[in-house]
Amino acid sequence: HRQTPAHIRSSGNPPIADVIATIQYRCYYRFNGIWDQQYDEGVCFFSGRGERIVNYPVQHSANLTGRHQANSGRLKRMIRILKTAQCRLVEAGLISKDVAPSYYIEGLLYNVPLQKFANSCGDSLVNVLCWFQEEADKSNLVCANEQYYLLRPNALTCWEPANCEEFVAATVRLWSAW
Repeated sequence: HRQTPAHIRSSGNPPIADVIATIQYRCYYRFNGIWDQQYDEGVCFFSGRGERIVNYPVQHSANLTGRHQANSGRLKRMIRILKTAQCRLVEAGLISKDVAPSYYIEGLLYNVPLQKFANSCGDSLVNVLCWFQEEADKSNLVCANEQYYLLRPNALTCWEPANCEEFVAATVRLWSAW
């Protein structure tokens, strides 16, 4: 996301934490009174430019956990691998820090068909990257919260398609050179 979080340093080993003040948000599908309503609950906050951003962290977490359990615990392992790749790519100056936020990496992996996750981490990584480059219907990928599309240009809640493509291509090059 493009927010400007407050940074809090701890006195111990844990890394810096980002903190964002949020407000409860509800997206109503039906409201016929206090006893007859249906909505998705999320949070909203404002970017450094004053733009409202709505997110659904509870749904994001629950959906990722469900996918993780559905593929024998392989999803979170792949998330860690791609987040580590992102850190290495940034440290090597091969991509900028804002190209692949971890939130969107999680969203990308959320869309990968379960059968692409293999027993081997290496095989899973190759399957995931090949799926994205060769098979994925990129126009229909969704964020893990299932409230937004994952890839859309110029949308505060979506990953810029060019940034996603840049991250995947850089990850392929990193893996190929390993």
